[in-house]
Amino acid sequence: MKIGNFEFPIPVFLAPMAGVTDTPYRILAREMGCPLVYSEMVSDKGINYRNEHTLKMLHTEEAERPMAMQLFGAEPDSVARAAEYIESLGCADILDFNMGCPAPKIVKNHEGSAMMLDPERAFKVLKALVGAVSMPVTVKMRIGWDENRINVLEMAKLAEEAGVKAVAVHGRTREQFYRDHANWRIIRKVKEHLNIPVIANGDIRTVDDLIKIREITGCEAVMVGRAAQGNPWIFRQLTQYLKTGERLPGPTMEERKEIILRHLDMLLKFKGDYVGPREMRKHATWYTRGIKGNAELRVLFNKAETREDFLRILAKMK
Repeated sequence: MKIGNFEFPIPVFLAPMAGVTDTPYRILAREMGCPLVYSEMVSDKGINYRNEHTLKMLHTEEAERPMAMQLFGAEPDSVARAAEYIESLGCADILDFNMGCPAPKIVKNHEGSAMMLDPERAFKVLKALVGAVSMPVTVKMRIGWDENRINVLEMAKLAEEAGVKAVAVHGRTREQFYRDHANWRIIRKVKEHLNIPVIANGDIRTVDDLIKIREITGCEAVMVGRAAQGNPWIFRQLTQYLKTGERLPGPTMEERKEIILRHLDMLLKFKGDYVGPREMRKHATWYTRGIKGNAELRVLFNKAETREDFLRILAKMK
């Protein structure tokens, strides 16, 4: 599969997730074999007003490249200016536009999945975005607003007309949030009507899911979201299967401990001694899901404030 000049022989991508896919996690996913990682969504207004927190989100490392920076907004001129700034920094290889976030604070500003309600606005934004930069532009969308307004095929065609290089489709409506099973058959309809690559997203947790979604949708690529939380090994498993047909086991306890510590150390490096450990709390609880004593570990992780606290907790993991 190609996006612009970038070719991905094993197209299993890390989905953009707010509060999850920052630099440390993107590096971990790349190390596990993920060929393309997406950033957390970044506000066009935050960029254009040079908000300090937003600008920190634009920092990237060579170890996570190639990567896609995801932008959100609702006004063509504002989105275009933000895109130009991202390109001027040279911090990303692909620019993605968010038309899928269901969060109320986002949709109330006509952003994220609210764009699915306004095809004319969405087309103007995507057209302005494509025209503003030389880097490839992609878009991630849901299948519609609710079950009575499933318009992903129309929106995907508009995106292609606007000049985007690939469309990622999460097989749920905005009103579903993350409930029920993703509708993979609708994604297939999009694939059948577009000439650009379509990336299937939603409920890919195992190799068997990968096999089924590829069979049902016919898509060139897949994108893994929530199943990657606390589980960067999923990329090792999925990519290895596509390369050789081999089904790799999950991580050992020692591997879990090593990754927790490595993840923590990167958070300390990039976010400091106060924010780093606190952000690590949720990741640590995800890393230990399903293991014996995880309820006790969750309580301990949620109180951890230093690297030493985490080391003491890791020593309890057997």
